[in-house]
Amino acid sequence: EVQLQASGGGLVQAGGSLRLSCAASGFTFDDYAIGWFRQAPGKERELVSCFNRRDGSIYYADSVKGRFLISSSGNTGYLQMNSLKPEDTAVYYCAAESYCSPYWTDFGSWGQGTQVTVSS
Repeated sequence: EVQLQASGGGLVQAGGSLRLSCAASGFTFDDYAIGWFRQAPGKERELVSCFNRRDGSIYYADSVKGRFLISSSGNTGYLQMNSLKPEDTAVYYCAAESYCSPYWTDFGSWGQGTQVTVSS
């Protein structure tokens, strides 16, 4: 059974950092792309970053470029979030699929969300 377990969210002041983790089981991350999405209240779920382990390609949304870093080690994916802003406040989800896509509907496997709240 394919499972993703996200963790690492919390409350942080603006300018602070958090690292989200996504532990995968039931499949090998080496053959997949790891996506991190976020959804703020009243907004669409948006792709924040994606790392395709198959070809090494990485995508960042313009809003997080230079502040967030996606990585993975073994069967765990990470999203290091630095210089956090109040507008980064959202529920963050990790997802896996065979390719990166900006559309959350293209991703077949999801972890539960983890809340990130950035106070001003």
